[in-house]
Amino acid sequence: MSDPQNVPAANLSPAVDPKLLEILVCPVTKETLKYDRDAQELISEGAGLAYPIRDGIPIMLPDEARQLS
Repeated sequence: MSDPQNVPAANLSPAVDPKLLEILVCPVTKETLKYDRDAQELISEGAGLAYPIRDGIPIMLPDEARQLS
């Protein structure tokens, strides 16, 4: 078992509050979002966008979102 103190900070991502995830919707389509824990993104399939999560805070700006391929 690994010691959490020996894990580089870049590998530790703050958890997003599950209650926050329940109420967030895509600002473009108003559809619910899917949480990609590994990529730290909120996915809007309808808009084809992935909104980043930085330091545990979802960045819900379309200009900051990544286009899904």
